[in-house]
Amino acid sequence: MSRTAIITGAGSGIGRLTAETLSAAGWRVALVGRRPAPLEEAAQGMAGETLVLPFDVSDAGAVESGFGRMIGAWGRVDMLFNNAGIFSPQATLDELPVAEWQRALDINLTGAVLCARAAFAQMRAQAPQGGRIINNGSISAHAPRPGSVPYTVTKHAMTGLTKCLSLDGRPFGIACGQIDIGNAATEMTAGIARGAAQADGTIKAEPVMDAQHVADAVLHMAELPLSANVQFMTIQATNMPWMARG
Repeated sequence: MSRTAIITGAGSGIGRLTAETLSAAGWRVALVGRRPAPLEEAAQGMAGETLVLPFDVSDAGAVESGFGRMIGAWGRVDMLFNNAGIFSPQATLDELPVAEWQRALDINLTGAVLCARAAFAQMRAQAPQGGRIINNGSISAHAPRPGSVPYTVTKHAMTGLTKCLSLDGRPFGIACGQIDIGNAATEMTAGIARGAAQADGTIKAEPVMDAQHVADAVLHMAELPLSANVQFMTIQATNMPWMARG
């Protein structure tokens, strides 16, 4: 029987490409996002079995209900790709509205924790036991861009989540890894190719890469046997400036 994957932020960008790539490789794919229409459009283009799950990852009840629908339909969760995330307006911390901080925290971090919690519980309970959680960490899990407190803090925290899940999952056959992505060309990162703030105060266009390379990397991580794990992978546009952000 085909393995099952649930992908958050699956209506566009890296999430959608990853869903399409896993589906083409024979996975059954559940697509999660806040808006039904993009999820349904994405699902229609996939050859394999899909499940559209429109819910807000920051809503604990909605997460439980959504995972329940997947488990009811397919009986198990083999892989979670924790991919949903948002940027916040560029600002120094003193100029950042508290509401923007809370919004980023709710979606980027709490959403990932809630989805990992639901996946972990099912992976622990199912037979055969186990599964894999892959977190989208971002280059910002290593180095910030100027004026990016909410995004950078949540992505640094994602690394802590990855490490804890990796440790706590060992007795139950649950592997957890993190993919840190730099300048994949998507709708979300379109502005980077036009011009992004640099550590020296200038604005410069940055190189980007085809986002399909990210989807292919996630597929590689997902298809490893549970006895092997890519703990951390960084995939980036070769000449992007993150090594010298400041």
